[in-house]
Amino acid sequence: MKIRSNTGRGLRAGFSLAELMVVIVIIGLLATFVVPNVMSKFTTAQLTKAKADLKTIADAVESYRMDNSARFPDDLEALVTKDDRGTSYLNSDVVPKDPWGNEYVYEPPSGGDSQFYIWCYGRDGVQGGEGEDLDFNNRMVTNGEI
Repeated sequence: MKIRSNTGRGLRAGFSLAELMVVIVIIGLLATFVVPNVMSKFTTAQLTKAKADLKTIADAVESYRMDNSARFPDDLEALVTKDDRGTSYLNSDVVPKDPWGNEYVYEPPSGGDSQFYIWCYGRDGVQGGEGEDLDFNNRMVTNGEI
């Protein structure tokens, strides 16, 4: 007759239900605190990218104006169209989209005004809104309003 010993892995090969429940509760508590913080940082990053894009596009519009006898581009596509030297005003083949996948809206100066506007319509991509859907433009970014 053989006698089994209690040493080694013989009797205890897994976790008990209580241990698993404790781990699940700890993971749930961590997720409760971490997820909202990560999401707010993600929102902040999207806003920062949109502001940087607006500054970059506005600088490209100004460069275009200086190189073209004070004439503004008709649309943003002119900034990515290569000139005689094979260069463009934006270092891209396409006009960038905002962080939410929407087009930036360009309003050239009109009525003798020298101000142009490049709009980002926020997360919803339509005019009007608050919070993440807030509309803002290059002038607001330059003036520190957003």
